[in-house]
Amino acid sequence: MASVPSLASTVQQRLAEGLSAALPEAGSADPLLRRSDRADFQANGILALAKQLKGNPRELATKVVDGIPANDVLKEIEVSGPGFLNITVTDEAIIRTLAARAADDRLGVPFAESAGTTVVDYAQPNVAKEMHVGHLRSAVIGAAMVEILEFTGEKVVRRHHIGDWGTQFGMLIQYLMEHPHELDHKSDEEVSGEEAMSNLNRLYKASRVLFDSDEEFKTRARARVVDLQAGDEQTRALWQRFVDESKIYFYSVFDKLDMDIDDPDVVGESGYNDMLVETCRILEESGVAVRSNGALCVFFDDIKGPDGNPTPLIVQKSDGGFGYAATDLSAIRDRVQNLKATTLLYVVDARQSLHFKMVFETARRAGWLNDEVKAVQLAFGTVLGKDGKPFKTREGETVRLVDLLDEAIDRAASVVREKARDLTEDEIAERGAQVGIGAVKYADLSTSAARDYKFDLDQMVSLNGDTSVYLQYAYARIKSIFGKAGDRTPVAHPELELAPAERALGLHLDQFGETVAEAAAEYAPHKLAAYLYQLASLYTTFYDQCPVIKPEPPQEVAENRLFICDLTARTLHQGMALLGIRTPERL
Repeated sequence: MASVPSLASTVQQRLAEGLSAALPEAGSADPLLRRSDRADFQANGILALAKQLKGNPRELATKVVDGIPANDVLKEIEVSGPGFLNITVTDEAIIRTLAARAADDRLGVPFAESAGTTVVDYAQPNVAKEMHVGHLRSAVIGAAMVEILEFTGEKVVRRHHIGDWGTQFGMLIQYLMEHPHELDHKSDEEVSGEEAMSNLNRLYKASRVLFDSDEEFKTRARARVVDLQAGDEQTRALWQRFVDESKIYFYSVFDKLDMDIDDPDVVGESGYNDMLVETCRILEESGVAVRSNGALCVFFDDIKGPDGNPTPLIVQKSDGGFGYAATDLSAIRDRVQNLKATTLLYVVDARQSLHFKMVFETARRAGWLNDEVKAVQLAFGTVLGKDGKPFKTREGETVRLVDLLDEAIDRAASVVREKARDLTEDEIAERGAQVGIGAVKYADLSTSAARDYKFDLDQMVSLNGDTSVYLQYAYARIKSIFGKAGDRTPVAHPELELAPAERALGLHLDQFGETVAEAAAEYAPHKLAAYLYQLASLYTTFYDQCPVIKPEPPQEVAENRLFICDLTARTLHQGMALLGIRTPERL
């Protein structure tokens, strides 16, 4: 079905019609409409228009109001101050618009007009290394952007650029060659992520000790890197074992995070090896990159080091080795030329901003990025501990992601157990996971990505305040109302007068589509999180002030309130799903 125009867009249109009727010379002026605490909406576009037409804004405003024909949407327009319009819409218009939203599976949310193809690069763990709290943000923010963009009609290609290449593999492969049973599994049954990671950890530590203490092993390990890069079959097969073992571990963590990561979407650094030489050739032949002290470099006027000398992007080192830049530039070529991307979205730590600024500028100079194809870094801040310092264990180690997630699930399970009246132990465990993981994701997504955020589990699983648990309980509360509604069903009644709490909730429900569009266009999932928190808060007020079941209101009022409850639940459910958070029906 077609998308549903929001009340704001309908009001905007009526005002624009009034403007051009009253002031044909104004052309298609923008009424500059926004939500207001004085009325439902406020328009202040007439001030700018009056300046342009050299007229008195209050007189113009009055003329515009007189030019708007009577209709069923605008209840009252009052000219206030120097020429603002305070606009109140009719209760009937609110319920009619919500009914149109409710009749649509997508809640009336429009598809974006100019949808393209976005490649989202997120959740990029390193092979043979444990995932820590820093990996959390890329995964959580990236997964939410994938859902939001897909919901607006964008074609999304997921890419997990895992660290699966580099000199450390020489050491690991050589050690495995000399100790062939180090990655063997205890049994033929399915291996847990925990076992896979402990195998890799043990091997990593043992090979590191040998590498640091035994010169001959170090020499063999370095030669092994050359074999790996040359594509030697035996070396490549052992390298693949590290990748496969690491994937068992990665997938177990992503599974705990309730995220789908599919094998074809995992294209690590190694996936671009065959393109590196050509990427360098193209850059050098086109003059984008030049040789400097034997290295292939790209220079920028505005990027200088502390000594005032230019800091180049090094694409190929003087010894012929390739750095991250060559891989990242090859990935851009692949994504633009083969995947036909119109947008490349990189969900990467803000500390890598300079690197990506240089890479994107190089790609623009090479013609891979242009007005039709853009690259954007969705840069995120650091995860801090409660003390406001970077999150570390007492021993100063980085915190293992698995431990954090397990602790969040444990905390949430005890919150669920406290409140649960009739849940079995299995249900408590399942809900505990949904609430705990939801809490971790929401805490991340409710802060603007660019800001650092504090990882405080006590706060995250709290039932009060801006937490996902508060939203999940609001959803479960609505569901419980339907359990008590008997034979009453949700029916929209546009003829009824609405209570203030019903109007406030209705007007907010109507903004869902605009909020999703904004979150997608600005790569700002926190705007959707803020909208949902406001929705749950307005629902709580509505629940307190507008009886649905008891004391029993007249039948039409009960049906209309059930209708508002139902649309609120569906909007919460859909909005939370876009953030990757589950909404259990019973809590």
